[in-house]
Amino acid sequence: MECKQQDKIRKCNCTYEICHRKGICCECIAFHLRCRELPACFFPAEFEASFDRSYDLFAELVASCKI
Repeated sequence: MECKQQDKIRKCNCTYEICHRKGICCECIAFHLRCRELPACFFPAEFEASFDRSYDLFAELVASCKI
């Protein structure tokens, strides 16, 4: 399967500028799951910028209907 990194990178909302996984979703998801967190694309921009990508924050946002 051909990676479409250049197409995906335009849609990536990750604000961590030096991330080398931008646009490589499979690597990004694998990395964050190993860290017991979720990638930036699971969070609205105002929460993604906090770099708190924890399961707890995600559950809190879902419970409060913010996502």
